Amino acid sequence: MARDIQFERRMSPADALMWSIEKDPLLRSTIIGVAVLDAAPERARFEEQLERATRLVPRLRQRVVSPPFNVAPPEFVVDPNFDLRYHVRFAKAPGRGTLRELLDMTAPIAMQGFDRARPLWEFVVVDGLEDGRGALIQKMHHSLTDGVGAMKISMAFLDTERNPSRDVGPMPPVPQAEHRHALPALVEGVRHRSRERAAALARVPRSVAAMAGRPVRTARAVAEGAASAARMLRPVTQPLSPIMTGRSLSVRLDTLTASLPALKAASKRVDGRLNDAFVAAVAGGLDRYHRAHGVPVDRLRMTMPINIRPTDATLVAGNQFVPARFPFPVAITDPVERMRALKELLAQQRGEPALTLVSPISGALNRMPVSVSTAVFGSMLKAIDVVTSNVPGAPIPIYVSGARLEANFGFGPICGAACNITLLSYIDDLHIGISSDPAAVPDPEVFVSCLQEGFDEVQKLAETE
Repeated sequence: MARDIQFERRMSPADALMWSIEKDPLLRSTIIGVAVLDAAPERARFEEQLERATRLVPRLRQRVVSPPFNVAPPEFVVDPNFDLRYHVRFAKAPGRGTLRELLDMTAPIAMQGFDRARPLWEFVVVDGLEDGRGALIQKMHHSLTDGVGAMKISMAFLDTERNPSRDVGPMPPVPQAEHRHALPALVEGVRHRSRERAAALARVPRSVAAMAGRPVRTARAVAEGAASAARMLRPVTQPLSPIMTGRSLSVRLDTLTASLPALKAASKRVDGRLNDAFVAAVAGGLDRYHRAHGVPVDRLRMTMPINIRPTDATLVAGNQFVPARFPFPVAITDPVERMRALKELLAQQRGEPALTLVSPISGALNRMPVSVSTAVFGSMLKAIDVVTSNVPGAPIPIYVSGARLEANFGFGPICGAACNITLLSYIDDLHIGISSDPAAVPDPEVFVSCLQEGFDEVQKLAETE
């Protein structure tokens, strides 16, 4: 659990950039999870488990402090004013307690910015859903971690049995509060930057020696890296979709459910991965949506996070992905051919040399005035048609303080795009969270129906496998 997670004191350059560009509220990076449960969690038990989790997982009690003059990335410090009652709230489901009403209840929570003086997470426990069910709404800032890290952290307060009999021992001690003042923060920030530069200089002799040993290969790699970086940073100011062009601060949440075995079987038709089938289904749905509006398109523009986490047991709590941004085909009507084309395209994107340059590029942008970096990234992100994300979830039943998890939907941040479609697996189900900007998608029922048809089409490929 928490002992397997490595928590860095400071944000990475990429996380710091994600944090700073929220000067434009359209670029907020808020992750939302909606867990549907077979009953409401036991309140006292849940509060005790979460209190324990905040003592075991340091990030849950830490707030973000930025050093003066932006001399280094922001750091995480234990909040002296931490109050669990602020972060965990209890509410009744509205109306008849349907899933639609739960999602409408969640949407304003997703739209609200975080209090930056506190740790960047909030939970709402909901009871009174139809058929006696409950729910847990989870809100977390993306600068804390990515989807994979969030799943790992959450195991600090989740169970694999409804009523586990194990003895968890005494309550761990409360982490010592930290008071960060401006002058010490400035001094430590300067020291951090100096250490970074010294480490970079120490790597230069090895790099020069390596380049001297293979000059032709090195020159080719440098040229390929420069071309790849140019593609990554190429200014793009307009979406490819002629209809999903509006942008606002609002969000609409919808869901779909698909079969994990069916999509995996479908991907085998092209010797592909689950993600190839997932993106092919999304592409088919987006094609149908544009045709329904009488404006078929050949390609749209996607952002897709590429996981760069190491395969060893230690997990770093920050974000371990790089964002790939690229046009992708949607007008290939045959689902097998569409999946084959996307498999090749996604493999090409995972091999882009510039993906290894995200950290230094982010570091350079962080040293610019915030208004400049926000404008640069804002112009790029607002030209994205769709964000897709594939997060592996629990392969076994999970319980929240006595309540069994029935469905678990993740809603990734839109960050200026028209929509975000996030897949989160749970046992044999794929729970798909759809976040859309109403200014870009004013008819969400039609949009979801088209996406459903896209997933149905790909799932049917499993029947002929």
